[in-house]
This record gives sequence, structure tokens and C-alpha cells, in this order.
Amino acid sequence: MSYTVEKLEKNMAKITIEVTAEEFEKAMVEAYHKQKNKISVPGFRKGKVPMAFIEKAYGPAIFYEDAANICIQEAYPREMADCDLEIVSRPGIDVVQMEKGKAFIFNAEVALKPEVTLGDYKGIEVEKIAVEVTDEDMEAELKRVQQQNSRSVIVEDRAAQMDDEVTIDFEGFVDGVAFEGGKGSDYPLKLGSHSFIDTFEDQLVGKNIGDEVEVNVTFPEQYQSPELAGKPAMFKVVIKGIKAVELPELDDEFASEASEFDTMEEYKEDIRKTLLAKKESEAKRQKETKVIDKIVEGASMDIPDAMVEMMQEQMVDEFAQRLSYQGLQLEQYLQFTGMDINAFKEQCKPEAYKRIQARLVLEAVAEAEAVEVTEDEMNKELENLASMYQMDLEKLKEVVGEKEAASMKKDIAVQKAADIVVEAAKEV
Repeated sequence: MSYTVEKLEKNMAKITIEVTAEEFEKAMVEAYHKQKNKISVPGFRKGKVPMAFIEKAYGPAIFYEDAANICIQEAYPREMADCDLEIVSRPGIDVVQMEKGKAFIFNAEVALKPEVTLGDYKGIEVEKIAVEVTDEDMEAELKRVQQQNSRSVIVEDRAAQMDDEVTIDFEGFVDGVAFEGGKGSDYPLKLGSHSFIDTFEDQLVGKNIGDEVEVNVTFPEQYQSPELAGKPAMFKVVIKGIKAVELPELDDEFASEASEFDTMEEYKEDIRKTLLAKKESEAKRQKETKVIDKIVEGASMDIPDAMVEMMQEQMVDEFAQRLSYQGLQLEQYLQFTGMDINAFKEQCKPEAYKRIQARLVLEAVAEAEAVEVTEDEMNKELENLASMYQMDLEKLKEVVGEKEAASMKKDIAVQKAADIVVEAAKEV
């Protein structure tokens, strides 16, 4: 195998990889073994049809797609392992030549890490952030603590109010016809959560247990189901139950039950200290963000679209993982919000671009400052990871390969670069 590289505009490159005819023939044989149990030919038992017979009957192209995938999956990572290009996207594949008895040739179009020209990155001036805990902050935190320690009580003597949880059966209709996915039974819905589209929840306020309600809404123009997008719908809803949130009194008894303190005054003082520490941490984070933003403004770089697209996909995956911790799937979230996956990705684009810019300038600062990562710093990071994932430290060290270790070192160097520019910044 061999490859050539052609640099394209905007930090893109076309890598042409050639797989020998012998390697392609081996992939054809592998494809045959993969498919032979699915091919039926009169006179042969399934799985016993010779490869040559199949090629004669159907043509060798019957194995091309699988053989191409085998070659690409093996050749691309193997060739790129020793390549000195800094590739920052998945490859876009285009087959150039695919014919039995000949070399298999394909192009892989990739984004390359952009070069960064730094401007000033030390002595950056940023506005000082005042850190204080206000009465409003205390009130909001105490309300959150109340909510955290609240309990749900069944309501039978009044109508549903905003912030209640109602249990409902529902079925949706468009133009008088029930649509797929528009039906549910014993569904718990918190009024005011904006979980359902349009004014669905608002129209249940004031309704009583046993009420049958016709709820009229309009699906968003960008709804994930094209057949419903922008259309008015009517939901038949039955109110089956109402639960209200009952908040505890903020007194000494509550303080002794919800904390390690005996009095509410002691508990409030501890809350104030905790809030102050959080605000100081947030102020530090904001300062870092402002400093990096100003460094980005003074730097120049040409970021390829494919690099941004990859970051968008990463952000979607991160969001889906966070949702899974709450027991939700991304598909459910998109359905509730009336958004499709492409619209959600597009929503992530500005932040994706910003993340890439910040990372690139900090990597450039780390290089300019000749930042080094010590063995102690690596060990500390490994200890943190072992604690986070509840793994034995020595076992973790065994599974961390060269590639992962290099990535960890780069992350540590980037954080050290951030510390350098923040410490050198001036608050005005």
C-alpha cells in the first residue's frame, strides 16, 4: 500500500491511498465468505456456492462494496498511523478505482489542523468581576433547597395549577386523523415544564380530575416529522390525576433534618459560604473565558468546515449522554422540543466554532511558552481519572496507551497555557 497527499484550500487535504491488487483480492474473498450464506443458487446448498460460480453468474461487482469497506477500514488507519499530518476530521471517502485484478484506489478528504498566528496573549485587560452573595441569591438557593426537600401530595379538591404534575391520557389528531406517536396513557406531565409543544400545558390549567379536554396546538415549522411540521393539531386529553408540590417550612427543624446544623441561622451562613465559593469559581471561569476570547480576537486561523462539523457531532453526543443520565433519549428530547437532528446540530455550530478557536490558541500559547508536562502532573491526572471512574490506578495505567497518554498530555498543557494567560491578565 502507498499514499500521496494533495493540499487543498482552507486546510483541507486529499489523501490518495492505493491498495495492491492482491490485497483487494483478499478482501473480495473475505466479502464472499461474509455473503455466501445469503446467496441462493439452484443446484447448490446455501453457503456452498463456489466464489467463481457466483462471480460468473452475477459478476464480481457483487462483492465490491463489502471488499471496498474492508480495504478502507484497514488501509486508512494503517497508512495514517505513521503520517505526519495532523488530521482533525473524519475522512470523506471517494472510490477512484475498483476492479477485479487491479489495485483498489480511493481518496480520503480530511481537514488538517490550522496554523495559528498569535497576537498579544499576555497582559490582556479584562473587566473585574465583582463577587458577592445578594439577598436574591440566598432567596433563590433557599427556594431550591425547599424544592429539593418537597413532597408530592394528591389533589382532589381543586383544579390543576401551574407547577402541578398532572397524569393524563392523550391522543393527537391532524385533520381529524390520529397520527403515529401521538398517543399516551398515564403520562406524568409537569405544568410549566414546556415539555410539550406550543401551549399544550397552558390549556390544562384550571381543569379538574375526570375532565376531557380538547387541546389545540400547532406543530413547529422545523418539527422532526415532516408530515406534522407546521400543521395544526387537536389532542383529546383526559385528566386522570393531579399532584401538588408541598414545600417544608424553613425553620430550625428543617435545618436539623436537611443539614448538619441545629439552627436555620447556622444553615444559612453555611449556604452563604457555599454560594460565595461557587461565585468565586464562576468568576474565575468567566475571567478565563474573557481572556481567551480576547486572545482569539487578536489571532488569525483558517478553520475548515469539516473540523467544525466534527465538533458539532461531538457536542450532540455529549448532550445525548447528559440526557441519558436523566433517563431521556435524544430522540425523545427532539420530539418534545419539535426540533430535528440537523436543526439541533446547526444550533451547536457557533459554540463548536468557539470551542475550536479557544483550543487552537491555547495549543499555540503552550507551544510559544514551551510548556512541558511533568510525570507528577500526568500521575495526578491519572489518579483523578481512576477516582472518577472508580478504577484501580495501576489497572488504569495498563489500559492507557500511547495515543491516550499523548492526548492527556496535550490537555494538561492546554490547561497550563490557560493558567499562564489568566495569571498574566490585568483586571480593570
